[in-house]
Formats: sequence, C-alpha cells, structure tokens
Amino acid sequence: MVRDAACVSQTGGRNIRRLFSVVHRYCRLLCILLPVALSGVSAQAQAVRVAVFNAGLSRDGPGLLLRDILKGDDQQVAVAAEVILRMRPDILLLLGFDHDAENRTLNAFRALLRQGVAQAEGLDYPYAYSPPQNAGQQSGLDLDGDGLLRGPADAFGFGEFRGQGGMAILSRLPLDLAEARDFATVLWRDLAEPDLPVKADGSPFPSAQAQAVMRLSSFGHWDVPVTLPDGRRIHLLASYSSPPVFDGPEDINGRRNRDELRFWEQYLRGNPFTTARDLTVSFAAEPFVLLADLNTDPVDGDGARAKLRELLARGVFADPAPESSGGTVASARQDGINLTQAGDPGLDTADWRDDPGPGNLRVDYVLPSPALSLRGAGVFWPPPGQEGGDLVARGQELGIRHRLVWVDIE
Repeated sequence: MVRDAACVSQTGGRNIRRLFSVVHRYCRLLCILLPVALSGVSAQAQAVRVAVFNAGLSRDGPGLLLRDILKGDDQQVAVAAEVILRMRPDILLLLGFDHDAENRTLNAFRALLRQGVAQAEGLDYPYAYSPPQNAGQQSGLDLDGDGLLRGPADAFGFGEFRGQGGMAILSRLPLDLAEARDFATVLWRDLAEPDLPVKADGSPFPSAQAQAVMRLSSFGHWDVPVTLPDGRRIHLLASYSSPPVFDGPEDINGRRNRDELRFWEQYLRGNPFTTARDLTVSFAAEPFVLLADLNTDPVDGDGARAKLRELLARGVFADPAPESSGGTVASARQDGINLTQAGDPGLDTADWRDDPGPGNLRVDYVLPSPALSLRGAGVFWPPPGQEGGDLVARGQELGIRHRLVWVDIE
C-alpha cells in the first residue's frame, strides 16, 4: 500500500517518545494479562477467543500448498501453525490460504493443527467453513481494461488460479452451516450508491458490459452463526478486502476497497442482499463479530480510512484496540516511512517494507458488536528477546507479513 511521503523533523525525539511508549505498553499489557493469568482455568472457561490471521500461505499454482503441507517440512507452514497453536483461538478466520473445491488443503492443515508442531500442543477444529470464492474465478470479460482476457485481474477477484490466497473459518464451537450466508456473488452495482470506477470522460470503466458482471467481494462476504458454550449465538461476519492500490487513475481497487467495507454498514443496517444460494436476506439483529483484513488503516496509508473511522466513531463496531509491544519496537527500529505515520504503532498488525513504504499498518480486525462483553484483546507480536519474538521474526523472513489479532469475548 502506498501513501504520501512527508518530511518529519526531530526524528530523534520521535524515537525517544516511541521507546517510552514501549515501556508504557508493557505496563498496560501486564495490567490486562496478570489478572487473567492469576484467575487460571476459570477465566478461560468464561471466555471465547476469536481471532483473524492472514498467514500468507499462498502458492503460485493450485495444489502446491497442499503438497507443502503434506510434505511436513515446509517452514512457513510450520511457523503459521505454531502461531495459531500458541494463541489457541476458539474461532479463527484464516486468510491468505489457497482454497480448493473439496477443501483438501484446509483439511490437511486442520490435521496438522490437531497433531501439533514444534513445542506447540495440537488443537482440534472440528468445524470449518470455506465455500467457493471469487479469487481467480474467471469472468470471461476484460475487467481491468488492459484489452486482454483471462488475466488474474479479469477474475471476479484477483488471482492466478481459482481460490488463490483465499479465506476459511475454523472453529472449535458448532457453526450453523445451514444458516450460513455467502454473499460472494453480490454484484458491485447492487450496493446502495455504489462507487463504481469511471473513465476520464465519465463513462463506465472499463465498460458497461464489464460493470454488469463485476462482483463486490474480492473473496467473499460471509455471515456464519456460531453457538457459544452457553447456547447463545453470535454471527461471524468475515471478509477480505482488495488492497486499495495497484490500479490507475480510475482507482478501481481503491473504490472497491471502500465499498467492501460499506457492504457491512448496509447489511447491518438491514439492507437485503442475495446470497450465492439465490436467497434474498437481511441481517438478523443478533450479536456479531466482524473478522476481516480490511486492507485499511484508520489513520495511515491508502484505503477507506475516513469510512472506517466513521463506523468506529458511530459505534457500529466496538473497537477493543488490540495492541502489542512488538509493533511499537518494530516501528522505532525500522524507521523509514513509519516515522511519518500518525497512528499508534502498537496497534499495527502488518509489517511491510519501510522504504518507500507502505511500512507497518493496522489492517486486520476483530470488531465485536457493542453489546458483547470483552475480557481482553491483543496482537501476537512479541518484540525480539521476548518469548515468541523469534517465531515472529522467522515468520517475517518467510513471508508472513501479518500478525494474529485476537479478542476474548466473555
């Protein structure tokens, strides 16, 4: 993601403030985590951990990720699995994971998690949801306006093959799959007041014919009910948005990124949409948790920053502001564009290149409905020298740019 460059004076003073922020953050984390640790098993019994993790487990062709999982010696797969097993979420939205029609790759990864890796004890996810997605599904039309067909950007969602870098829900708690709603086939133009791209002369980009079939979701928008241990249900709202860059003056990716977020605003407001099963439905007014890589930071970088800030300010979502000390340390050490950013680096969830950017940003979210009570939240990003710090560093070297974000719901 790209953002405007800016000159910042008194860089040394900024770094000192960031270092003081690290100390402050350690104290805050102790205040949150120590009571939970002292309360032992009873604290875990009363909370459900919900997480999102863009593990970056995508390959250049279909079947290659399955091959790497089954080989048993792929270091990137092992690191991603260990991160999950260390944090042990009850419900996980797994992103950046290649999808196949029979979910063989996902089932192989579930088996790996059940078995355990390294020093991490295994964990069983008996419930899963991962329907067909838009990434790599060819539209048959020129959707990016380059005059060619069957390129990765001519698919309903960018992808070299069907399901590349997709999404899946893993759960230890029962998912109501009969009531699951998959909105991957919703057309972009079906959104209320869609922000569709236009050419310089105001005509549809790349063509009216293309806009007639353009889907809104890069991968999918899902509403999947889950039953909690006490019998209550919450809705898992899951999505994975386009990066708002890699386009031209028509800003097709930026506009799509913004409207993928606006979908949730309209759905929660009660607007009806048609699912992949051809059912027209609106949202049931029940507690929910939004799990997403929105590819947008509320303050820095490109994307739907203003819209996201608006939704958080209006209370559409409760923001537990998960944080880490590792994000603050990384921002101070890496310098570069990070020093021009206005957002709190402790809230960052992804570590991208720092020169020329985009640097470290907050793009991964667990946003519960305001009615839910929360016990804690965090980003798995321990700094170097702390337990887990080496694991994060190895993952970064292996291409895992995002950090697992978790929230404990009471």
